[in-house]
Amino acid sequence: MSMAQQGGPAVTTPPAPGPKATDGRTSRRPLALRLLARPEVGVFLGAVAVLVFFLIAAPSVRQGSSMATVLYQSSTIGIMALPVALLMIGGEFDLSSGVAVITSALTASMLSYQLTMNVWVGVIVALILSLAVGAFNGWMVVKTGLPSFLVTLGTFLILQGVNLAVTKMVTGNVATDDISDMDGFDQARKIFASSFDVGGVQVKITIVWWLVFAAIATWVLLRTKYGNWIFAVGGNKDSARAVGVPVNFTKITLFMTVGFGAWFMGMHNLFSFNTVQSGEGVGQELIYIAAAVIGGCLLTGGAGSAIGPVFGAFMFGMVNQGIVYAGWNPDWFKAFLGVMLLGAVLINLWVSRTATRR
Repeated sequence: MSMAQQGGPAVTTPPAPGPKATDGRTSRRPLALRLLARPEVGVFLGAVAVLVFFLIAAPSVRQGSSMATVLYQSSTIGIMALPVALLMIGGEFDLSSGVAVITSALTASMLSYQLTMNVWVGVIVALILSLAVGAFNGWMVVKTGLPSFLVTLGTFLILQGVNLAVTKMVTGNVATDDISDMDGFDQARKIFASSFDVGGVQVKITIVWWLVFAAIATWVLLRTKYGNWIFAVGGNKDSARAVGVPVNFTKITLFMTVGFGAWFMGMHNLFSFNTVQSGEGVGQELIYIAAAVIGGCLLTGGAGSAIGPVFGAFMFGMVNQGIVYAGWNPDWFKAFLGVMLLGAVLINLWVSRTATRR
């Protein structure tokens, strides 16, 4: 046996002290860069910039009543942008959301008026129908494997035709009859379309509902197992299914959430104006999607928040009303929206690259 084998354990010399080696996973980017990488921060800064711009360009915006109008306009977009954003985080689209709002309002109005029922009967039936439309969209997507763009485009055309044809057949007109004198109308109006006074300014109840829904959506995304499922199915549905995520259930319920939002906004429209035009709603789905995209929801799914679309909707409402208060040609509204949308897409691209950079 050699001397080396008979001896004790070898003594190793510790390496000379020096800076710890780091790689991309352990190095930390500056705080400012990490904050800017959050899509909510980017859209918040954009919303502040738009607000400051119109405060300067349109002095009447500084009045309380004007800001209440801006917030109301934002809430009518934001309430629908929230479920649309959740659906986009889950990796899907719904192009029927705009006309689905009108479908729910028409259902509640005609059912109540033509059958001389309490308006709450129409409200409940409209809710069931809206959830059913959402469930149908989700079921078609998960069972056929077709892109949700195609499935909901078909639903959009179906609902658009049914809205016009059935309304004309039932009422003999393109609009429903006035239901303001029917039983239950005043109670329903308080929930969906009332106003309350704050410092002498009339504030619409939809603003409160908008913030409540945003808080609920944020809690669901960040604090519940269902929120984890949404991110998982949007990121990679096959991997999500492999670890036990109920992909089909998640996608169908997300479409039903859009249906719920369409029902709520349909009831707001009905009880705000007492009647519904059957041809409305076309094009609104693009506004909802754009608000979600501006709010940081990636078109590829798997990323986004509920707070971002709140600021995205506010930007839409601010531009929409700010152009009016500034006395400009309202035809520029769509041009502003296009610029904001392109800017948001570029920011989201930068955010996604920054998040994956090591």
